[in-house]
Amino acid sequence: MSTDLEGLFAAFSATIGRPAMADAEFGETFRQMMAALVRFDYVVVFAYRGKERPIDLYSTFDPEEHIVFVTLYQAGPYLLDPFYHTARERREGVLRMRELAPDRFFSSEYYRTYYVQTGLAEEIGFFVNAGEDVTIVLSLMRRETTGIFPPAEFMTLRKVEPLVTDMVRHYWSGLAPRFDAQLAAGGRSRRKPGQTGNIPPADAVWRDLNLTSRETAIVELVLQGHSSESIGLKLNISTGTVKVHRRNVYRKLGISSQTQLLSLYLKNLS
Repeated sequence: MSTDLEGLFAAFSATIGRPAMADAEFGETFRQMMAALVRFDYVVVFAYRGKERPIDLYSTFDPEEHIVFVTLYQAGPYLLDPFYHTARERREGVLRMRELAPDRFFSSEYYRTYYVQTGLAEEIGFFVNAGEDVTIVLSLMRRETTGIFPPAEFMTLRKVEPLVTDMVRHYWSGLAPRFDAQLAAGGRSRRKPGQTGNIPPADAVWRDLNLTSRETAIVELVLQGHSSESIGLKLNISTGTVKVHRRNVYRKLGISSQTQLLSLYLKNLS
């Protein structure tokens, strides 16, 4: 598509003289900027810090879509999302979902039971490190009926990335207190016996299932969509050793499939 200069200038004008903007205001400014440059169906912006529940800063979903893309996502599936893991790695830039996904992601239980509900053909994210261990991801999504982003539009997004990064760091800085308040609320965190302070629910799940650290690492990668071969490479162990650990985990948990593993995992998150 051709650049809508009038729309682009109008979006920029909303920031002139504004030292600060509310989440919805800046989110809408970002949406207008992107709409002047490329075609997309949805925008969603999440802030991530460690394994904590992500904070939704802005989105364009209707109420039903919001349940799938935001409410259900925050309830636990975010822990298996390639965007979440990329944010935890503190990577920056404009990145495509299909380039970040593990080798078995599109045949994983996570994909079949959750991600397929989104009906997306492609998702591209601006990954911005905002300080204090917080990464903000601004996602542009296209439905299957719209198709993937053409190469020319992806290159346009890469060119505008430095500007987006600077604006995000200015208008969405200082998010750490929000995460602190979320943990302090205690509604989505648990404590180890005798421990003071809260821990993220993801850590509590594995403790409650009595898995070893190696078993924990392997089942996390399994649920994310990694094959045994990919897990072996990431953990520097043989494929055979990975398979032995997987069988031991299944026997320990009394399950026989990845479907049951995901169900048990999500149940223990809630």
